[in-house]
Amino acid sequence: MKTKSLKKDRVNLITLGCSKNMVDSEEIAGQLAANQFQVAHESDNDANIVIVNTCGFIDQAKEESINTIIEQVKRKEDGQIEKLYVTGCLSQRYKEDLEKEIPEVDAYFGTLDLPFLLEELGADYKHELIGERRHLTTPDHYAYLKISEGCNRTCSFCAIPLMRGKHVSKPIEQIITEAKGLVANGVKEIMLIAQELTYYGLDIYKKRELPKLMRALNEVEGLEWIRLHYAYPSKFPMEIIDAMAECDKVCNYLDMPLQHISDPVLQRMRRHTSKEYTTQLIKDIRDRLPEIAIRTTMLVGFPGETQEDIDELAAFIKEMKFDRLGVFEYSHEENTSGAELQDDVSPEEKADRAAYIMDVQQDISLDCNRSKIGKTLKVLFDRKEGNKFIGRTEYDSPEVDNEVIVAAEGTYIRLGDFAQVKIIDATEFDLMGELVK
Repeated sequence: MKTKSLKKDRVNLITLGCSKNMVDSEEIAGQLAANQFQVAHESDNDANIVIVNTCGFIDQAKEESINTIIEQVKRKEDGQIEKLYVTGCLSQRYKEDLEKEIPEVDAYFGTLDLPFLLEELGADYKHELIGERRHLTTPDHYAYLKISEGCNRTCSFCAIPLMRGKHVSKPIEQIITEAKGLVANGVKEIMLIAQELTYYGLDIYKKRELPKLMRALNEVEGLEWIRLHYAYPSKFPMEIIDAMAECDKVCNYLDMPLQHISDPVLQRMRRHTSKEYTTQLIKDIRDRLPEIAIRTTMLVGFPGETQEDIDELAAFIKEMKFDRLGVFEYSHEENTSGAELQDDVSPEEKADRAAYIMDVQQDISLDCNRSKIGKTLKVLFDRKEGNKFIGRTEYDSPEVDNEVIVAAEGTYIRLGDFAQVKIIDATEFDLMGELVK
């Protein structure tokens, strides 16, 4: 028999993984709120229902997701919550295994099962709310906007298509409506996200239409920054760079995960590109838009990777001087073609190689940041920590990139506002500045 509680209809959403999961959680929250639920995100409030939105991308993310589920199971056993539901990528991929291993969870749902999750909670799926997001997991002044779902690429290390399905683009009209709704609620910066941005439109318009979308978003009144995340290098349409140059609201910033540069590794990864092509692509992008900041991600420790491959990667990074760079360590993913290869690089060697690549990038980042000393940049301020205001330039995305630090003493800055800041000092990952009055 269901016990009585003073905490009925209060839901706490816990989000793990990438920005795409954050958008999914915001949509869940919106639907629940429209059904008269009280919803909080990662809160210690007196919620009686917890929904864990999981990530299943790499081993570390899977472990974090499972640990979080187990923590919430313990809270349920201790009587702190009444119901526990799990959704997201891990649940999509391993639902049957999870049901056997952690049966204390009341129900598991996949990435496209929102209507069923709502039904389980006794809520109606409101179609009129599609694209409406009033419950952001980010600060009120910026938001992620997912322009497509899934991926048609066949990278041998990636399980995203297994969890998210094939590429499906949102119509431009729907994206513009969603963007206008976000701006109406105070959003000034939108990060366009997809598993593969450059593929946008091929399924519904029969041609790549990201530039058209960029130009349409550039006309949204009240929107100030538009940022591009996750562009695939193979067959990269240079029209994207042309649109970036034309659209004053589109940040001179491109997140393009390259993963590697050694041709043998790229071939085993099934990236459909080469060192020669990639090198020329980066040079062409910078020739067309010299002020662009390029962020990339590298994956080290892939099966068969040698020290020579790592040295080649390091030399490439030194030559290209990426503005921002992150590194992942390879982990075997079931049912991917990479899992058929022998995982012959030890965990210790993977960690060493990742640290080596980041050491190389650290020197580049320091030089890049020092070059900004003396310049005045437009900065969007995200938060205040102690006696410091923390913001970002157009060349930096939240959470993953550099930050601009301004002393709070004697200075007033409203969070979510832009200001002109003169850079007076720099470290590898931060810029120090003073407000230009």
